[in-house]
Amino acid sequence: MGRSALLLFLAFASFQILCFAADDDTVFYESFDEPFDGRWIVSVKDDYNGVWKHSKSEGHDDYGLLVSEKARKYAIVNELDKPVSLKDGSTVLQFETRLQNGLECGGAYLKYLRPQEAGWKPKEFDNESPYSIMFGPDKCGGTNKVHFILKHKNPKSGEYVEHHLKYPPSVPSDKLTHVYTAILKPDNEVKILIDGEEKKKANFLSSDDFEPPLIPAKTIPDPDDKKPEDWDERAKIPDPSAVKPDDWDEDAPMEIEDEDAEKPEGWLDDEPEEVDDPEATKPEDWDDEEDGEWEAPKIDNPKCEAAPGCGEWKRPMKANPAYKGKWSAPLIDNPNYKGIWKPQEIPNPDYFELDKPDFEPIAAVGIEIWTMQDGILFDNILIAKNEKVAESYRETAWKPKYEVEKEKQKAEEETADSDGVSGYQKKFFDVLYKVADIPFLSEYKLQILDLIEKAEKQPNITIGVIVSIAVISLTVLFKLIFGGKKQPRVEKEPEVAETSSTQSTSGEKAEEEEEKEEAAAAPRRRRRDT
Repeated sequence: MGRSALLLFLAFASFQILCFAADDDTVFYESFDEPFDGRWIVSVKDDYNGVWKHSKSEGHDDYGLLVSEKARKYAIVNELDKPVSLKDGSTVLQFETRLQNGLECGGAYLKYLRPQEAGWKPKEFDNESPYSIMFGPDKCGGTNKVHFILKHKNPKSGEYVEHHLKYPPSVPSDKLTHVYTAILKPDNEVKILIDGEEKKKANFLSSDDFEPPLIPAKTIPDPDDKKPEDWDERAKIPDPSAVKPDDWDEDAPMEIEDEDAEKPEGWLDDEPEEVDDPEATKPEDWDDEEDGEWEAPKIDNPKCEAAPGCGEWKRPMKANPAYKGKWSAPLIDNPNYKGIWKPQEIPNPDYFELDKPDFEPIAAVGIEIWTMQDGILFDNILIAKNEKVAESYRETAWKPKYEVEKEKQKAEEETADSDGVSGYQKKFFDVLYKVADIPFLSEYKLQILDLIEKAEKQPNITIGVIVSIAVISLTVLFKLIFGGKKQPRVEKEPEVAETSSTQSTSGEKAEEEEEKEEAAAAPRRRRRDT
């Protein structure tokens, strides 16, 4: 055998070994190259009337599973040949989603279901079907996240609890194909990748990474503990020995007339500020009996424009130097202050220790969503036991499509705006979405995302939004650097929150009333009071 032939044989043998290894590590793979009928079971539940279609991705010959109608609930499931254990080695969950018409309100996530013995049937698959993991994009209102939820059984209570990944990454805002990857490691680590780039790393047993934490707190506040009646939480109190000064006048007004002021020379006392519009004429269709006596609309008196003022002159007001306002005793340290009361801690009856999560096996892959948008396309759903397998599928199945779509998007942006402003704005938005994912800004994430979405819809306010986000970021940063223990006091905040919707409705009614009043006061029809 010649040298060239030997090299060819070794290359072929290596390729075969890699293929067999990939096959061994690939637990489940769905490319949707063929129609899904027979492999995937559509739920027959009444609420889930959305129609799934086997459809091509826009601009490609590649097929996927399409959400074809707006404002519908969808449910479809595929049972695995045998359940997959998440306790043995690494497990990789990966799939592609393309939001061809965007996503304003809806989900595009997958559910990895427990065996049917847990109490569900494929044809009755719905939101109550027991799952082990839920993973993928979800966006609506203040929600904008790539979910990762583990449903874990509490060994003490026997109840299954949803544990949500804290501070998950945001959903990409474009209409391109994106690939989502969750890697579960045997050392309790989970990594979330978007388009092969790590966006989040967490530990299943860390209370900093999941809410609620998988391991409960050792102690809890005693629910039966009550605050003593004589417990004083006031750090400061009015000085009981303080006396109001004799010269303190509580009735003095804040402002008084300026006695030193003099009427400006040339003031027109006898001229009104407004006069009838000399150019106005009574409309031909005006009916005195129906509309009342017509009078011309008013305009600013042109004589007043050249004069310092018109009408009765009055002295201007100035701050009253004698004003002191309502007297109150100064505050002093409260000698009876005991601090803010908290119930005592007691051992948590539901506490347990855990070395590793007690993962439930995955027996099926399901999509159960409600969405206001159509055009959501799922493709290349993969469960593997090797990260390299998932990486290989990203390189061969996802990346070529993404690069084509990216080039097309770039060309469309350049065509739509030849000066490149829209392209720069897109880059700004990409950066801003990354800013929203910064951990120390997590408390303000929803506020920042709301600002970004407003700017995307109204490009003219982009600069203002960037400034607002910068202010938020700097404020939080300064708090972290210099400390921020002292919180601003907000009076009656709960009442405001509870009545916000009522106030909104009242505001809309007020606007309607104002419009009616403006219409009634229109210059064309004016009724003289009699």
